[in-house]
Amino acid sequence: MIEKKWKSYEEVATYLLNQFAEKFELGRIEGKQIISGESGTEWEIDAKGYSTDGSHFLIVECKRYTKSGVNQAITGSLAWAIKDTGASGGILVSPLGLQEGAKKVADKAGIYEVRLDKDSTTTDYVLHFLNQVCLGFSDGFTLSDSVSFTLIDKDGNVIETRNV
Repeated sequence: MIEKKWKSYEEVATYLLNQFAEKFELGRIEGKQIISGESGTEWEIDAKGYSTDGSHFLIVECKRYTKSGVNQAITGSLAWAIKDTGASGGILVSPLGLQEGAKKVADKAGIYEVRLDKDSTTTDYVLHFLNQVCLGFSDGFTLSDSVSFTLIDKDGNVIETRNV
């Protein structure tokens, strides 16, 4: 049976977040689990990050959305799960990032936005977080004395490509 792409995406995201846990002031990231909320409900979360001293945790939510960024409602749901479970914040992982309203909710709720390419693996990835970009290449890469970039608008349209 072919593994669902969203499941693989969650596993890769958990693995990579664990590799960079210290950047989020975390000691470790654990995979999918169920946690209880003060409301009496249970929450299935994609991953859970623990502080180095174990005194607090973050909820990790992964959304492999390939056509649009994560919306305000999804981010609001994570914000409520954070409040209900007593988490100190969250991490929302997606290929396209957060929509405008979702960014406002994330800022207020202490949710980190992490962008991870939709086809990432544990060895080949592009990971954006906290004004940093981390790259993984299994086949190697070549550095040159030039850089090119492509400017893409919020709808995914290429505005400009430039070599510098």
